Amino acid sequence: MAGSINLKERFEVPDEEVPRVAKALSSQTRWRIISLLRDKSMDVSRIAEALKQTEANISAQVKILEQAGLLKSHYEPGEHGVRKVCELAVKQVIIKAI
Repeated sequence: MAGSINLKERFEVPDEEVPRVAKALSSQTRWRIISLLRDKSMDVSRIAEALKQTEANISAQVKILEQAGLLKSHYEPGEHGVRKVCELAVKQVIIKAI
């Protein structure tokens, strides 16, 4: 696939990043985005369509997931300009309590 991003096996969340990652995972919408992307990459418009939400909302949710290091995206040519294609950045997220 053009522009494919390598998936990290594990992401051990540093202590200072736990609140950001936990917040990203706490939203039902963001969790549904992660679930959609488990098997394949998708562009923002298809994610929005699948979740019956606006592209603007999905873009905002994707940004939060990207900032937490859980999602990566790239741009590809689309029918009407470019499209933002999203995929998971990691297979596992590990938060150590101790």
